[in-house]
Amino acid sequence: MLRIENISKIYKRGHKEALKNINLTIKEGEFTALLGQNGAGKTTLINILAGNVHKTEGKVIIGGYDLDKNPLETKKIMGIVPQEIGQDYIFTVEDMLRKQSGYFGIKNNDDYIDELLEALSLQDKRKSTTRQLSGGMKRRLLIAKALVHKPKLLILDEPTAGVDIELRHSMYKFLKKLHAEGTTIILTTHYIEEAENLCKRIIVIDHGEIIADEPKEKLMDIFSQEIDVRFEFDYDIDIEDFDFLNGYEPIVKNNRNLYIKVEKNNLSKLMKVITDKGLNFIDIDIKRPKLEDIYLNLIKS
Repeated sequence: MLRIENISKIYKRGHKEALKNINLTIKEGEFTALLGQNGAGKTTLINILAGNVHKTEGKVIIGGYDLDKNPLETKKIMGIVPQEIGQDYIFTVEDMLRKQSGYFGIKNNDDYIDELLEALSLQDKRKSTTRQLSGGMKRRLLIAKALVHKPKLLILDEPTAGVDIELRHSMYKFLKKLHAEGTTIILTTHYIEEAENLCKRIIVIDHGEIIADEPKEKLMDIFSQEIDVRFEFDYDIDIEDFDFLNGYEPIVKNNRNLYIKVEKNNLSKLMKVITDKGLNFIDIDIKRPKLEDIYLNLIKS
């Protein structure tokens, strides 16, 4: 669906190298997260795909079409939801979607526009101008605009930034439905739990370079070798009672909770040591690192 070959971008002002020899292939039907700090290069890459920024070198192939040689064909295949909420305030919601349909040469698109407005909870705002919309509604309108021509590839740049939790979760549901129907989706987000919830593949970009690119489960397996284990007792405990666990660096908190870090391959060994000592705990909590923990470790290394 998308192939990026040796893409670099150097901005003349300041000679900033925003992207450094990026190579990336996105297969049809994938739901991929593109993660990175502000200034890492995510938005530059998306703007190159959108045709808003000219790459310094490299090649982009979208749906089999070269972006440089067939820009109109690539735009038909792709829908992009930008980070910025710039709108033409004099038009109503439905007028904007009709105009966007016309941009792609689509006539009599009202039935599909109705579907989008319903799916994105904008039906009662169809006659409102964009000036009258809240920030969250404007975000949803941007998604509707990106989808009005039924693109095979949807790219979302921070689509839930500044959106309340309830709306965010309704958008998750909508994106999952789109993906289930076959849409290839690339999502950039600062909400790491969003990527963990939605995406099957995680790409991390840092200082213009891809530093990680793995299926989510594999990435979490590779970088989550150590887990936290909490044992709760129904009586007060003392750290001196656990000298036999010194190799695991035990910590006692709140008098009744024992915390231990352990390599996941040694968890069964730890459990055997605990039970062999006849320690009767009443609860156990095993906490594996979240994607956010792994991401933070990646960009710090």
